[in-house]
Amino acid sequence: MSKDSYHFDVKRDNVAIERVLREQVKDKSMTFTQLEIFVAVVECQSFSLAASQLGISQSAVSHAVANLEAELGVMLIERHRSGIALTEIGKRMIKHAQQVLGLHDAILQEAAATKGLKRGTVRIGSFGLTTSVQLLPQLMWAFGQKYPEIELRVFEAIDREVVEWLYDRYVDVGFVMLPNEMVDTIQIAEDQLVAVLPEDHPLAKLSAIRPGELASEPFILSGGGSRPLIEEVFRSAGIRLNVRYRLQQVLSILEIVRRGLGVSVVAELALPENRKGLSIVPFEPRVVRRIGLAVRDRSNLSPASRAFFEFAQERYCSGL
Repeated sequence: MSKDSYHFDVKRDNVAIERVLREQVKDKSMTFTQLEIFVAVVECQSFSLAASQLGISQSAVSHAVANLEAELGVMLIERHRSGIALTEIGKRMIKHAQQVLGLHDAILQEAAATKGLKRGTVRIGSFGLTTSVQLLPQLMWAFGQKYPEIELRVFEAIDREVVEWLYDRYVDVGFVMLPNEMVDTIQIAEDQLVAVLPEDHPLAKLSAIRPGELASEPFILSGGGSRPLIEEVFRSAGIRLNVRYRLQQVLSILEIVRRGLGVSVVAELALPENRKGLSIVPFEPRVVRRIGLAVRDRSNLSPASRAFFEFAQERYCSGL
């Protein structure tokens, strides 16, 4: 899972940043710079990639993390040949660091807003093809036309993780499945569950399919956000699925179906354009899935995040 890293608002050269870090060694004071670098290393999963992303030397990154660990008196990151890993205390500290940086960014945004400036960063949690490919790009483009000075960063996971990210303040807004009473939401899309069959399957030519017609078929169950809805459809019909495979990614599920190893049910918006070798059949009666955009608390948003959330609300709730 790839994640963008934090970066400095003002570009600073290696000499300047390393001088700052040397001064930090003397006074042992934890700074935003150290936290920024710590978060960048974790999100990039690499000291060298974090250095490249931040525009500073790798030694400066290493010194910043080492200084932070010395200041706190604990080891945050372990280095391995295969990469890096957070220690147990590091896993807890990274959440606090992300929250501190998020609040710091919110303070800067509020100050800019009083001057009539719309600047800042919005961290967006997204899940799968449905939101990352079908919904988000168009929304990002339209928002960028109105607010060109606001940076949008996208972090991808499964929908359950996006909700956790909202609570941890790792992201400011996120796409979620509805209903969800844990967060403030607006509905932005509605699609349906569809059966996915090999194109030569006996049921492939049906115009609609009922859950009972899939009862005896070898079934490929998705581990993504639609799983509870899929299981409820068959549970309500009194059908026990013949689950042969369990996969997380839609593209992997479709390839297994394409090879004739079973059938599956996925959300229509999650389907890619390439459906060669597959037959897509809707359910009868129609099974609806609703998707929303969520924030932890809309009364406590940064100006940039509020602008994004309200822009999405105006765009989708007005039917534009």
